[in-house]
Amino acid sequence: MPPSCILKPDWPNLPSQIGALTTLRTGGVSCAPFDDGSGVDGFNLGTHVGDQIEHVLQNRSLLAQFLPDMPQWLSQVHGTTVLDLGSIVENAKSGLIADACFTTQANVVCAVQTADCLPVLFCDAKNGVVAAAHAGWRGLVDGVLENTLLKMQAAGAESKHILAWLGPAIGPLKFEVGAEVRARFMEVDPCASAAFKPGKEPGKFYADIYQLARMRLQCAGVVQISGGNFCTVSEPEKFYSYRRDGVTGRMASLIWIKGVV
Repeated sequence: MPPSCILKPDWPNLPSQIGALTTLRTGGVSCAPFDDGSGVDGFNLGTHVGDQIEHVLQNRSLLAQFLPDMPQWLSQVHGTTVLDLGSIVENAKSGLIADACFTTQANVVCAVQTADCLPVLFCDAKNGVVAAAHAGWRGLVDGVLENTLLKMQAAGAESKHILAWLGPAIGPLKFEVGAEVRARFMEVDPCASAAFKPGKEPGKFYADIYQLARMRLQCAGVVQISGGNFCTVSEPEKFYSYRRDGVTGRMASLIWIKGVV
């Protein structure tokens, strides 16, 4: 059984040479409001949410025991920039502004942080490329997943060999948005209307971010898509949720190519 701080992706076709995991909200050292709500210490990995920095660093140190190297933490801005971790100068590994990253190098860990937004992990084991993307609705509609795929393909990946896993995000019964959000998606793809259901109030809709991501990935040629079975808002014992709690921690979704350490 995995430790209480991590979740192994339900990714049935994941090749053995690829490592991947998502963290949970428990099993670390963070105190309220970054715990699990019942007094069990939390596993917050975000340095920007108000948690004590020493607790975050301890949590990151705990995470490192499951990884071949420390992750390359991004400064996420709900954009579409995709960073090649292999091109980072050693002294510029902090403060990297991007919402996705990829690598072709073994033991280099791609990571994104979330607390309702959708984390998507990618791999093409045949051609040796992995990636991680942070897809809130803004990044999703603006093309962060497509940009990630284009960067992977430029590095040698092929759509027919790319596997995608949709990590824990806000579920379709909790993600209520305004009509303007629905309109933005439909401007890009009118078929996106299928991922929206009427909300509780006029002009409001429930959005299925998992369905929206699947549609975008399929249009980009990716057909091997797994995951999308969680709701961060509805499962407080497992996940941080910004929409549910406001002040809260951040989880991480990580992927890497295994090599000799």
